Amino acid sequence: MRLSPNRITPPQLITIVRSFATTERQLPRARVHCLRVGGRRQCVTVTRPYTCTKQASSVRQWRSGGPVATIARRGHATVLSSPVDSISPDDDTGPIQEYDRRLAVGRLREDDHQRGIIQSLQHLHDELVHYRPRSVVHPDLESLKPTKSMLGWFGSRPKGNAVPDIPNDLPRGLYLYGDVGSGKTMLMDLFYDTLPSAVKSKTRIHFNNFMQDIHKRLHRMKMEHGNDIDAVPFVAADIAEEASVLCFDEFQCTDVADAMILRRLLESLMAHGVVLVTTSNRHPDELYKNGIQRESFIPAINLLKARLHVINLDSPTDYRKIPRPPSGVYHTPLDNHAASHIEKWLRFLGDSDNPEPHPEIQTVWGRKIHVPRVSGRCAWFTFQELIGRATGAADYIELMRSYDAFIVSDIPGMTYRERDLARRFITFIDAVYESHAKLVLTTAVPLTQLFVAPDELEDSLKVDGISGKEINDDDSVSDAMQHMMEDMDSNIGQLKESNLFSGDEERFAFIRALSRLTEMASIEWVERGMGLEKKGGKKERDEWAKVRSRQMEDSM
Repeated sequence: MRLSPNRITPPQLITIVRSFATTERQLPRARVHCLRVGGRRQCVTVTRPYTCTKQASSVRQWRSGGPVATIARRGHATVLSSPVDSISPDDDTGPIQEYDRRLAVGRLREDDHQRGIIQSLQHLHDELVHYRPRSVVHPDLESLKPTKSMLGWFGSRPKGNAVPDIPNDLPRGLYLYGDVGSGKTMLMDLFYDTLPSAVKSKTRIHFNNFMQDIHKRLHRMKMEHGNDIDAVPFVAADIAEEASVLCFDEFQCTDVADAMILRRLLESLMAHGVVLVTTSNRHPDELYKNGIQRESFIPAINLLKARLHVINLDSPTDYRKIPRPPSGVYHTPLDNHAASHIEKWLRFLGDSDNPEPHPEIQTVWGRKIHVPRVSGRCAWFTFQELIGRATGAADYIELMRSYDAFIVSDIPGMTYRERDLARRFITFIDAVYESHAKLVLTTAVPLTQLFVAPDELEDSLKVDGISGKEINDDDSVSDAMQHMMEDMDSNIGQLKESNLFSGDEERFAFIRALSRLTEMASIEWVERGMGLEKKGGKKERDEWAKVRSRQMEDSM
């Protein structure tokens, strides 16, 4: 990083920027130069090979026939907080490789927990190598005139199809959260600086700057086309044209104006194929806590949790010094992340000294149960191995006596055609819950779609309505579906009124399973009895083992 000793005027800066285009044309990655412009310290980033002519409020850009020079205020954007290393544009150089390089030269220290997080960055990097976003299509102005939904709590919806559906091939983004000093900026540096060459446009910006720019664009649209226009989809299309990968530093929401538009904005960006990666100090559930009209912000929270992998950067350890995986216990979909999700949780829940799984045999009333993979007190089945064969409550109870934790992988979405499999799986869930065991899942669909397919639920909505109200408007049904697929509480509430089940007993069993899965995903449930240092270490683990043993004896 070079700091000019003299102050220069903006016209002089333009000349300097143009000289960068000539003298540094061969640079494969960004380089940062700090200068004084009009008395203020500013940073210039020269980037190759993309150009951009659109104006943004948080950055000013000049087109010089080659690289683009971007000026951003140093105090806001963490992207410019440190010199940028020259990293090879080779797609084989991903976050893991760059992490190992920095370890080798002594810039970083080895950390197992951090390496697990970087592996998630690497998985997304690998997906982006082959990802080709859809072409951005701007909505016409007529479609941006909103019509009020019949269900006010789902919000307004534009005429026509102003916001297309989120594409099925959109890679799931990342939401990295942790306290100050947890390495958020370093991790974002690793990811952003090693993005593959297939990513033709990318942007990294502090979230506050981003939202200021969004509001200015919205204001400009309303000044040109009137206050009745729903400008969010049009502005989102503009942003999508500028970046197919959008990285936010310090995602937060403290302003009611931001809260009112974030759900629509994020959904519109994803619908145009934009991959989102963000850091934050808070879990999504903690965003905009106690804010004005927070209930209107809940859909944005649900969208973040449904469409991004939420990863905790803080590093809790147990007495064995094995880090708890940063992600939650349930993983969707069955993508490249699924295998590493299982590997991390097996290492944490199983035998850390001998993590390699091995088969075991358990016996129930003289009949043998084959357990294909065991590590310590953790058993791992595929869905087909556990549920696809003739097993029942007695088998599951015996497994609970033998193991403290279970991993079930490759779980499909189940429709009415697989209702027998669904009932069997619910029996297993009940056994895990009642024995206070741990449960880790990888599923093809979100939990809200695990027992009821979207088309079944949609048909039910059209027949039953919501809260006793008949729905004939397809847009209202689509709004309701989107809300329910992302919000477990809403999903459970609708299932209670649904005609999808054969009777009250079946309906109750399905609803109870969803509720119990939610409880078993909580941090309190996962950490209980694991001997985490903050909860008492090995003593806490041993005491919990005795409590659980007595509970199992009582259940007999």
